[in-house]
Amino acid sequence: MKDQVNAESARDLTPNLPEVVAEVSALFERYEQALIDKNVDVLDATFWNSPYTIRLANNEHGYGFDRIHAHRMARPPGPGTKEKRYRVDILTLGRDIATVNLVYKVRGKDMTGRQSQTWVRFPDVGWKVVSAHVSMISEQPVL
Repeated sequence: MKDQVNAESARDLTPNLPEVVAEVSALFERYEQALIDKNVDVLDATFWNSPYTIRLANNEHGYGFDRIHAHRMARPPGPGTKEKRYRVDILTLGRDIATVNLVYKVRGKDMTGRQSQTWVRFPDVGWKVVSAHVSMISEQPVL
């Protein structure tokens, strides 16, 4: 047990290694384009295919990959709710953990949208979103 604790504490969690930020940024942009295109194959490939994966959104309680996939299949194609990005923040810790947070103007409404994703790099399948959340508020963002 002591060796396991030492191995865990030795893990390199250096924040924002440029090459890791670039990888996650490219995957995030691919996901965002797939939302616009309703490319379900890319959307599904972005998320961890697991009953533990969660995506909570305005009209979705996606507990598990199968429920997330079903919601995507029912969603109409189109530009979606994002009219303008206010900011995107990516934080990577080491080479295998990342968060992405997006704040945006909601299309056609006086509202601010917020989107967060937790990404993990798995040895067998690469980077996957394991948890995501989307919400909207009526107040303007504090940036």
